[in-house]
Amino acid sequence: MTYETLTVEIQDKIATVTLNRPDVRNAFNEHSINDLTRAFSELGRNELVRAIVLAGNGPAFCAGGDLNWMKKMAHYTHEENEADAMQLAQMLRTIYACPKPVVARVHGDCYAGGMGLVSACDIVIAVPEANFCLSEVKLGLIPATISPYVIKAMGEQASRRYFLTAERFSAAEGHRIGLVHELVAADALDAKLAEVLKALVTNSPNAVKEAKVLVRDIAGKPVNDALLKDTAERIAHIRASEQGREGVTSFLEKRKPGWLN
Repeated sequence: MTYETLTVEIQDKIATVTLNRPDVRNAFNEHSINDLTRAFSELGRNELVRAIVLAGNGPAFCAGGDLNWMKKMAHYTHEENEADAMQLAQMLRTIYACPKPVVARVHGDCYAGGMGLVSACDIVIAVPEANFCLSEVKLGLIPATISPYVIKAMGEQASRRYFLTAERFSAAEGHRIGLVHELVAADALDAKLAEVLKALVTNSPNAVKEAKVLVRDIAGKPVNDALLKDTAERIAHIRASEQGREGVTSFLEKRKPGWLN
Protein backbone atom coordinates (compact mmCIF):
# COMPACT_ATOMS: atom_id res chain seq x y z
CA MET A 1 0.00 0.00 0.00
CA THR A 2 1.10 3.55 -0.69
CA TYR A 3 0.53 6.47 1.67
CA GLU A 4 0.49 10.21 1.12
CA THR A 5 2.02 11.25 4.45
CA LEU A 6 3.91 8.15 5.65
CA THR A 7 6.51 5.64 4.60
CA VAL A 8 6.11 2.02 5.62
CA GLU A 9 8.95 -0.50 5.42
CA ILE A 10 8.96 -4.15 6.49
CA GLN A 11 12.23 -5.93 7.16
CA ASP A 12 13.06 -8.96 9.31
CA LYS A 13 9.53 -9.09 10.78
CA ILE A 14 9.70 -5.41 11.83
CA ALA A 15 7.49 -2.76 10.23
CA THR A 16 8.65 0.85 10.47
CA VAL A 17 5.98 3.52 10.04
CA THR A 18 7.62 6.91 9.53
CA LEU A 19 5.72 10.19 9.65
CA ASN A 20 6.98 11.88 6.49
CA ARG A 21 6.03 15.55 6.46
CA PRO A 22 9.32 17.05 7.67
CA ASP A 23 8.55 20.45 6.12
CA VAL A 24 5.77 20.91 8.72
CA ARG A 25 7.57 19.00 11.51
CA ASN A 26 5.33 15.99 10.87
CA ALA A 27 2.23 17.86 12.02
CA PHE A 28 -0.79 15.81 11.05
CA ASN A 29 -3.96 16.58 9.14
CA GLU A 30 -6.92 14.58 7.91
CA HIS A 31 -4.69 12.77 5.38
CA SER A 32 -2.14 11.78 8.03
CA ILE A 33 -4.92 10.51 10.26
CA ASN A 34 -6.36 8.40 7.45
CA ASP A 35 -2.92 7.07 6.50
CA LEU A 36 -2.05 6.10 10.08
CA THR A 37 -5.39 4.37 10.58
CA ARG A 38 -4.94 2.35 7.38
CA ALA A 39 -1.29 1.53 8.05
CA PHE A 40 -1.83 0.22 11.57
CA SER A 41 -4.96 -1.68 10.57
CA GLU A 42 -3.11 -3.39 7.73
CA LEU A 43 0.06 -4.10 9.71
CA GLY A 44 -1.97 -5.45 12.60
CA ARG A 45 -3.37 -8.09 10.22
CA ASN A 46 -0.05 -8.84 8.47
CA GLU A 47 1.22 -12.23 9.67
CA LEU A 48 4.75 -11.39 8.52
CA VAL A 49 4.95 -8.49 10.98
CA ARG A 50 5.84 -9.14 14.62
CA ALA A 51 6.42 -5.58 15.85
CA ILE A 52 5.94 -2.01 14.61
CA VAL A 53 8.14 1.07 15.05
CA LEU A 54 6.56 4.54 14.86
CA ALA A 55 9.11 7.21 13.95
CA GLY A 56 9.34 10.68 12.42
CA ASN A 57 11.39 11.98 9.50
CA GLY A 58 13.23 15.28 9.94
CA PRO A 59 14.02 17.36 13.02
CA ALA A 60 10.79 16.66 14.94
CA PHE A 61 8.83 13.56 15.86
CA CYS A 62 5.43 15.27 15.57
CA ALA A 63 4.42 18.88 16.19
CA GLY A 64 0.73 18.11 16.67
CA GLY A 65 -2.00 19.41 14.38
CA ASP A 66 -1.24 21.01 11.03
CA LEU A 67 -2.01 24.76 11.05
CA ASN A 68 -3.89 24.68 7.74
CA TRP A 69 -6.02 21.80 9.02
CA MET A 70 -6.73 23.74 12.22
CA LYS A 71 -7.73 26.82 10.19
CA LYS A 72 -10.32 24.74 8.35
CA MET A 73 -11.68 23.38 11.63
CA ALA A 74 -12.30 26.92 12.87
CA HIS A 75 -15.09 27.19 10.28
CA TYR A 76 -16.62 23.76 10.88
CA THR A 77 -20.06 23.31 12.42
CA HIS A 78 -20.34 21.44 15.72
CA GLU A 79 -21.31 18.28 13.83
CA GLU A 80 -18.37 18.61 11.44
CA ASN A 81 -15.96 19.18 14.32
CA GLU A 82 -17.28 16.13 16.14
CA ALA A 83 -16.95 13.95 13.04
CA ASP A 84 -13.41 15.23 12.47
CA ALA A 85 -12.44 14.55 16.09
CA MET A 86 -13.86 11.03 15.84
CA GLN A 87 -11.49 10.30 12.96
CA LEU A 88 -8.56 11.23 15.22
CA ALA A 89 -10.04 9.20 18.08
CA GLN A 90 -10.40 6.14 15.84
CA MET A 91 -6.81 6.50 14.63
CA LEU A 92 -5.45 6.61 18.18
CA ARG A 93 -7.52 3.60 19.19
CA THR A 94 -6.27 1.68 16.16
CA ILE A 95 -2.67 2.22 17.29
CA TYR A 96 -3.47 1.51 20.95
CA ALA A 97 -5.40 -1.69 20.17
CA CYS A 98 -3.08 -2.92 17.41
CA PRO A 99 -2.44 -6.65 18.03
CA LYS A 100 1.28 -6.11 17.33
CA PRO A 101 3.53 -4.35 19.88
CA VAL A 102 4.24 -0.74 18.87
CA VAL A 103 7.48 1.04 19.79
CA ALA A 104 7.78 4.84 19.49
CA ARG A 105 11.20 6.17 18.43
CA VAL A 106 11.09 9.78 19.64
CA HIS A 107 13.49 12.55 18.73
CA GLY A 108 13.01 16.31 18.58
CA ASP A 109 9.69 17.89 19.52
CA CYS A 110 6.60 15.88 20.39
CA TYR A 111 3.68 18.24 20.93
CA ALA A 112 -0.10 18.07 21.41
CA GLY A 113 -1.48 15.32 19.16
CA GLY A 114 2.03 13.93 18.86
CA MET A 115 1.80 13.17 22.57
CA GLY A 116 -1.32 11.18 21.80
CA LEU A 117 0.57 9.12 19.22
CA VAL A 118 3.38 8.34 21.66
CA SER A 119 0.98 7.56 24.51
CA ALA A 120 -0.93 5.07 22.34
CA CYS A 121 2.28 3.08 21.78
CA ASP A 122 3.38 0.21 24.03
CA ILE A 123 7.02 1.19 24.46
CA VAL A 124 8.56 4.68 24.18
CA ILE A 125 12.28 5.22 23.54
CA ALA A 126 13.48 8.83 23.37
CA VAL A 127 16.67 10.85 23.11
CA PRO A 128 17.46 13.26 25.97
CA GLU A 129 17.06 16.21 23.58
CA ALA A 130 13.40 15.37 22.87
CA ASN A 131 10.80 17.82 24.21
CA PHE A 132 7.18 17.22 25.06
CA CYS A 133 4.24 19.61 25.39
CA LEU A 134 0.48 19.44 25.78
CA SER A 135 -0.02 22.87 24.26
CA GLU A 136 -3.78 22.83 23.64
CA VAL A 137 -4.85 25.31 26.34
CA LYS A 138 -2.56 27.95 24.82
CA LEU A 139 -4.92 27.88 21.83
CA GLY A 140 -8.10 27.84 23.88
CA LEU A 141 -8.52 24.10 23.36
CA ILE A 142 -8.19 20.97 25.53
CA PRO A 143 -6.39 17.65 24.80
CA ALA A 144 -9.68 15.79 24.90
CA THR A 145 -9.28 13.17 22.17
CA ILE A 146 -5.78 12.17 23.22
CA SER A 147 -6.53 12.29 26.95
CA PRO A 148 -7.44 8.59 27.51
CA TYR A 149 -3.99 7.55 26.28
CA VAL A 150 -1.95 10.40 27.77
CA ILE A 151 -3.48 9.98 31.23
CA LYS A 152 -2.83 6.22 31.09
CA ALA A 153 0.76 6.85 30.01
CA MET A 154 1.83 9.60 32.40
CA GLY A 155 -0.71 9.33 35.20
CA GLU A 156 -3.44 11.55 36.55
CA GLN A 157 -1.26 13.73 38.74
CA ALA A 158 1.22 14.67 36.00
CA SER A 159 -1.69 15.23 33.62
CA ARG A 160 -3.26 17.68 36.08
CA ARG A 161 -0.17 19.85 35.77
CA TYR A 162 0.73 19.61 32.11
CA PHE A 163 -2.83 19.71 30.73
CA LEU A 164 -3.37 22.98 32.62
CA THR A 165 -0.03 24.74 32.24
CA ALA A 166 0.94 23.72 28.68
CA GLU A 167 4.54 23.82 29.90
CA ARG A 168 7.14 22.24 27.68
CA PHE A 169 8.93 19.43 29.52
CA SER A 170 12.07 17.45 28.85
CA ALA A 171 12.56 13.81 27.97
CA ALA A 172 14.09 13.36 31.44
CA GLU A 173 10.84 14.61 32.99
CA GLY A 174 8.90 12.37 30.62
CA HIS A 175 10.98 9.45 31.87
CA ARG A 176 10.40 10.44 35.50
CA ILE A 177 6.62 10.52 35.15
CA GLY A 178 6.47 7.25 33.19
CA LEU A 179 5.70 8.51 29.67
CA VAL A 180 9.15 7.48 28.38
CA HIS A 181 10.48 3.98 29.07
CA GLU A 182 14.07 4.48 27.89
CA LEU A 183 16.25 7.59 27.60
CA VAL A 184 19.06 6.93 25.13
CA ALA A 185 21.74 9.14 23.59
CA ALA A 186 21.08 9.90 19.93
CA ASP A 187 24.04 7.85 18.71
CA ALA A 188 22.79 4.83 20.67
CA LEU A 189 19.08 5.21 19.88
CA ASP A 190 18.90 2.71 17.05
CA ALA A 191 20.99 0.16 18.93
CA LYS A 192 18.60 0.32 21.89
CA LEU A 193 15.64 0.13 19.52
CA ALA A 194 17.12 -3.00 17.91
CA GLU A 195 17.66 -4.54 21.36
CA VAL A 196 14.02 -4.01 22.34
CA LEU A 197 12.74 -5.25 18.99
CA LYS A 198 14.87 -8.40 19.24
CA ALA A 199 13.27 -9.11 22.62
CA LEU A 200 9.82 -8.67 21.11
CA VAL A 201 10.29 -10.85 18.02
CA THR A 202 11.91 -13.77 19.85
CA ASN A 203 8.90 -14.21 22.13
CA SER A 204 5.77 -16.13 21.26
CA PRO A 205 3.72 -13.98 18.84
CA ASN A 206 0.47 -15.20 20.35
CA ALA A 207 1.65 -14.65 23.94
CA VAL A 208 2.86 -11.13 23.11
CA LYS A 209 -0.53 -10.30 21.58
CA GLU A 210 -2.41 -11.75 24.56
CA ALA A 211 -0.08 -10.04 27.07
CA LYS A 212 -0.83 -6.69 25.43
CA VAL A 213 -4.56 -7.36 25.76
CA LEU A 214 -4.02 -8.50 29.36
CA VAL A 215 -2.51 -5.19 30.44
CA ARG A 216 -5.23 -3.24 28.67
CA ASP A 217 -8.04 -5.30 30.23
CA ILE A 218 -6.70 -5.69 33.76
CA ALA A 219 -5.23 -2.25 34.53
CA GLY A 220 -7.29 -0.41 37.15
CA LYS A 221 -9.67 -3.26 37.89
CA PRO A 222 -10.37 -4.26 41.51
CA VAL A 223 -8.91 -7.57 42.67
CA ASN A 224 -12.14 -9.44 43.25
CA ASP A 225 -13.58 -12.88 42.46
CA ALA A 226 -14.48 -11.85 38.91
CA LEU A 227 -10.91 -10.76 38.22
CA LEU A 228 -9.47 -13.96 39.67
CA LYS A 229 -11.77 -16.02 37.44
CA ASP A 230 -10.87 -13.92 34.40
CA THR A 231 -7.11 -14.31 34.89
CA ALA A 232 -7.42 -18.04 35.63
CA GLU A 233 -9.39 -18.50 32.41
CA ARG A 234 -6.77 -16.59 30.44
CA ILE A 235 -3.84 -18.69 31.66
CA ALA A 236 -5.81 -21.93 31.18
CA HIS A 237 -6.63 -20.89 27.61
CA ILE A 238 -3.06 -19.99 26.66
CA ARG A 239 -1.56 -23.08 28.33
CA ALA A 240 -3.70 -25.18 26.01
CA SER A 241 -2.85 -23.11 22.93
CA GLU A 242 -0.48 -24.40 20.25
CA GLN A 243 2.25 -21.89 21.10
CA GLY A 244 1.71 -22.34 24.84
CA ARG A 245 2.31 -26.08 24.55
CA GLU A 246 5.23 -25.57 22.17
CA GLY A 247 6.87 -22.99 24.41
CA VAL A 248 6.81 -25.18 27.50
CA THR A 249 7.84 -28.31 25.59
CA SER A 250 10.76 -26.60 23.84
CA PHE A 251 11.95 -25.19 27.17
CA LEU A 252 11.91 -28.62 28.80
CA GLU A 253 13.61 -30.19 25.76
CA LYS A 254 16.20 -27.37 25.70
CA ARG A 255 15.56 -26.42 22.08
CA LYS A 256 14.33 -23.35 20.24
CA PRO A 257 10.54 -22.98 20.01
CA GLY A 258 8.93 -23.45 16.62
CA TRP A 259 8.11 -19.77 16.16
CA LEU A 260 11.85 -19.00 15.87
CA ASN A 261 12.29 -21.32 12.89
